[in-house]
Amino acid sequence: MAKVSYGRRVSELAERDPDAVAFVCGEQSLRRGELEARTNRRARSYAERGVGAGDLVTLALPNGIELAEACIATWKLGAVPNPISPRMPPAERAGIVERGRPALVADAPEEPDASLPDGPLPDATPPHERALASGGSTGAPKLILPANPGSYDADAPSPMFKAKRAVLVSGPISHAVPFSATFQGLFGGATAVILPRFDAAKALEAVERHRIDRMHLVPTMMLRIWRLPAAERLARDLSSLDFVMTGGAPCPAWLMRTWIDWLGPDVLCEAFGPSERIGGTFITGREWLDHPGSVGKPMSTAQMRILDPETGEELAAHELGEIYMMPAEGPGSTYRYVGSEARRTPDGWESVGDMGWLDADGYLYLGDRRTDMILTGGQNVYPAEVEAALTEHPAVKSCCVIGLPDADLGNRVHALVELATPVSDDGLLAHLRERLVAWKLPREFERVDAPLRDDAGKARRGALRAVRLPRGGEE
Repeated sequence: MAKVSYGRRVSELAERDPDAVAFVCGEQSLRRGELEARTNRRARSYAERGVGAGDLVTLALPNGIELAEACIATWKLGAVPNPISPRMPPAERAGIVERGRPALVADAPEEPDASLPDGPLPDATPPHERALASGGSTGAPKLILPANPGSYDADAPSPMFKAKRAVLVSGPISHAVPFSATFQGLFGGATAVILPRFDAAKALEAVERHRIDRMHLVPTMMLRIWRLPAAERLARDLSSLDFVMTGGAPCPAWLMRTWIDWLGPDVLCEAFGPSERIGGTFITGREWLDHPGSVGKPMSTAQMRILDPETGEELAAHELGEIYMMPAEGPGSTYRYVGSEARRTPDGWESVGDMGWLDADGYLYLGDRRTDMILTGGQNVYPAEVEAALTEHPAVKSCCVIGLPDADLGNRVHALVELATPVSDDGLLAHLRERLVAWKLPREFERVDAPLRDDAGKARRGALRAVRLPRGGEE
C-alpha cells in the first residue's frame, strides 16, 4: 500500500467504519464519520481565513478533541499544525508567532459555520508533519520542523505508537510524544483517549473503562500514580495494558523498578530521544533489569557517541559527557529549526545538550542537560540525581533542584519541594544522606504550593533560578 496524506488517511478510516470511535475526551466522544465531516468543514473555515498549502497554523487550544480536529483540518489543506500550550507565557508565544509567521492563530474554541460544506477536499500532503515549539525555558523559543511530510504508510506503522484498541494520551498534544500517540494511534485504527489534563486517578479510570492497551507516561505521571492510595490504585483493572513507555525526562531507577514489579517487565519500557529525531534509544523492562538505570541502546536509525563538553574528545565507557548523535542519512536530514541553529561538531555530529555515558555493552545512562549542571565547591551536581532521591520520600509530591550563587562554593544546591504532608528539613536531609554523598545535599529546602513541572513533566529550571537570583538576575 502506498503512502497517503494524513488527511486522506482520516477519510479512509471514515469510509471503512464511520461508526468507530476516533477520539474520547472525558465524557465526549467523536466517531470517524463525524470527524471526517467536521474536519472538512473546519478546513474550509481555515481556508476562508487565508490558510493554504505549506502555511503554518498556530493552535493555542486546550488539550482535547477540538485541538485534534484543528490539526487534521490543517493537514487537509496541506498546511502544518503548530500546537502550543494555551498557557504559554505571552513573551514566549509572541516569539513563536514572530518566527513561524503563521497564516492563522487559533486561540479560542470555535464551531465552524454550519453552512460550510463538509464533503471531501482536494488531497494535499503537508511538507512537514508538524511544527512543535521548543527552547523557551533556556533561550529564545524556536520551532522544530521534521523532514518527513504529513503522510502515513499503513504497511510500516510506528512500532512505538500503534495501539491495538485504544491509546491513552496522557500529556499535552503540543509535545512530541503525546502528539505522536494521538495521531499515530488514530491512523493505525485505534481510539485515542485524550486527558484534558493529567490526573492520576482519572488516568487509571480511563485505562480500565476504555481497555487501553498502550500508554505513554513521563516519570512525574508515574510518581503521581504510584502515590495514589494503594487501595485506589490496585482496585483498577489494568490487564488490558500491553505497552507502557516512559521518557521525556530521566526516570528514577527506584520508580522504574517499582513499576516493573507492578505491571511486569514485558509491559514497561523506556525511550530517549529529542524531538529533532536525530537519534534515540529504547529499552524493554527485561533489559532494564539487567542494566538498571539505563535508557537502552541506540536505535538503528542513528549513531551515538559521548564527547567531553570542553575538549570535544570522545570519552571511554562509563565516562560522563555530552551526548552527540548522527542520523543515518547524515547531518540535517531529520529536521530544521526556525529561530535557532543546531549545535554540531565540525564533522556534523549533533547535540541538544543532554549529558550521559555508555557502559561497556553500549547501553546509555542519562545525566542532566549540560546547562542544568551545578558546579559547587569544584564538584559537579546533576539535579536529576538529587531529584530522584527526593522523590523517594513519601511526603514529596514534586521537586526541582537548581543552583544559586554562593560566595564560598560558587554555587549551592537549592531544592524546591511540593509536599503532600509536612516534613522538616532535618527529615529530608536524613532521607537524602542515606542516598547521596554530602556535597550533593541541598543547602536549603524551599516549600512551594504549586506543581514544579508542567503537564509534560518538564521543569523550567532556568526560569525558577532567574527569579531567585539577586538584583533581578545578576550574580
